[in-house]
Amino acid sequence: MKHKSVLLKESIDFLNVKEDGVYVDATLGFGGHSLEILKRIKKGFLFAFDQDSEAILYSTERLKDYHNFKIIKSNFANMKKCLFEENISKVDGILFDIGVSSMQLDEDYRGFSYHNDARLDMRMDTSQELSAYEVVNNYSYQELVRVLRDYGEEKYATSIARNIVKDRENKKIETTLELVDIIKKSMPMRELREGHPARKTFQAIRIEVNHELDVLESGIEQAIDLLNVGGRLCVITFHSLEDRIVKNIFRKYSEIDSKFAKLPFVPDEYMPKVKVICKGITASSEELNDNNRARSARLRVIEKIKD
Repeated sequence: MKHKSVLLKESIDFLNVKEDGVYVDATLGFGGHSLEILKRIKKGFLFAFDQDSEAILYSTERLKDYHNFKIIKSNFANMKKCLFEENISKVDGILFDIGVSSMQLDEDYRGFSYHNDARLDMRMDTSQELSAYEVVNNYSYQELVRVLRDYGEEKYATSIARNIVKDRENKKIETTLELVDIIKKSMPMRELREGHPARKTFQAIRIEVNHELDVLESGIEQAIDLLNVGGRLCVITFHSLEDRIVKNIFRKYSEIDSKFAKLPFVPDEYMPKVKVICKGITASSEELNDNNRARSARLRVIEKIKD
């Protein structure tokens, strides 16, 4: 297996790791960020979250030389609850690397990729019931349009949804390439030359299956609450919908409410909880040459300044 963590050096540097600190890798994946944190916390501890059993197996082996960490099989939306069960109420830093990993894309049978044929799946947690198969075959026309527009920003959402509903009347749509064929015939020829035509639709269905935007908002809110004063939160996103959520939450907690902004004295409870450390950096040209997945990545960082 080959996987390269995106913005690895930048995110770990911004996390400002203390050797005796308690840290959270909210998206363990295949262990790249966790490994770099563990190298720096000789006296500290790391909690890592993931809902993908295969990622957990791989990372457990990758991190076997370290003993000051615990992997929790759960979505990061359950972060506060799970950490409370570990008697942890505050931590010194949290890192999120959002989205599907390149290794999940490379595993054909997971159904994430529009390049390879596989059963429609796209579940990050393979124990959950909802999969891409259910979305494509059971959602109404209106629901499909909503998913494709809201989560894929797909301008041909109505045409794609109409053809999905039409085709599944004859037989169930079972594989990724069957869906790709429907998407292709739903677009004018000129669009087929502008990148892969299925990219936005697959993104949209994946987000719907895994409730990615809902859990992201909840996870970021919980992370801010969990941070010690002086602790940092680093978030790497891969598309504009994710980045917008992160940016808006960071703004919410880092700016004074406009109704207090012109007052000579602002009550402490209305002062910002965080300060923005990094407004959004992207991968260097060197990293882009080495890892194409980094082209859409953006890192944002905040630091807690008051509880």
